[in-house]
Amino acid sequence: MSEFQQYTEDQQEREAPFDSKLIPVMREAVLTVQMVLYRTLKENMATRFADWPPEKQGRLAGAVVNNLFGTEALDPGVTEFARAHRELVEDELRGLSEHCEDLIPFLTDALRMQTICDNQEGIHSLGCLLMARELGILREDRALPLPSTFMLSVRNLAAAHGIIEKMEAAPPPEEPPE
Repeated sequence: MSEFQQYTEDQQEREAPFDSKLIPVMREAVLTVQMVLYRTLKENMATRFADWPPEKQGRLAGAVVNNLFGTEALDPGVTEFARAHRELVEDELRGLSEHCEDLIPFLTDALRMQTICDNQEGIHSLGCLLMARELGILREDRALPLPSTFMLSVRNLAAAHGIIEKMEAAPPPEEPPE
């Protein structure tokens, strides 16, 4: 190994605030927030766009989530829908702070965590944070949570929305009979 390669590896190890094993776990928590947002939007759109078929409501919700988090849609139909209805997607983005007010703290944390994970992997995603700030979604006064705190809050959010089961406290150990 050359001196330069060793220096580069040493620098990367010193600069990495997150253990590389933590990044996939953090990304999973971010995806969970995206799922909750998608479900919330879809439920909200079912009443606001009652004359639309559920598939179209889902595509709009998916386009909004993908746009907010800067992700590519897995369903090509969502991508086509987003292109064809760009103005509607932007209107829905502008209405997120109103329609999903209770999710704003989670969105703030998830967008920040996504940006940190992306940065660790050499991906530039600061644009998502800037857009969220412009949309009134990013709460800059909110303290950045520790990864464990973020993951626990997301777990509780997912349980509250029925995505996972609630975590029950373990019963106290039984005392042996005397």
